[in-house]
Amino acid sequence: QVQLVESGGGLVQTGGSLRLSCAASGSIFGINVMGWYRQAPGKQRELVASIISGGRTNYADSVKGRFTISRDNAKNTLYLQMNNLKPEDTAVYYCNAYRFIRPGSGDYWGQGTQVTVSD
Repeated sequence: QVQLVESGGGLVQTGGSLRLSCAASGSIFGINVMGWYRQAPGKQRELVASIISGGRTNYADSVKGRFTISRDNAKNTLYLQMNNLKPEDTAVYYCNAYRFIRPGSGDYWGQGTQVTVSD
C-alpha cells in the first residue's frame, strides 16, 4: 500500500502563488508515475501535471507556463509550484501515484487539498 498526504493548499488572490506538497510513504518502490489532478465543483477530475521516473513531465494546456511539477526522491515528496493563479484554478487538488509492481499495483490517491483563488 502507498499513502499520500497533500499539503499547501489555501486561499490566494488572482496572480498569487502556492506550492503543493505530497508526501509518499509505504510501498513506494515501484512507483513510476506521479501526478496532480484537480476537481472543481460540478466538474470531472482532470489531470493537471504528471512526472515519470525518468523526469519527463506533462502538463494540461491550461496550466502550461504557470505550474511546475517536481519530485524529490530523497524526501519521497512530489511538488506542484503554481504561479499566476487564476480563479479557474480553484479546485480540490489530489496527488496520484501509479505503482506498477505487484502485489499492490495500481493507482493511489491522497485525500485532497483545497485551492481557492479569489478575484
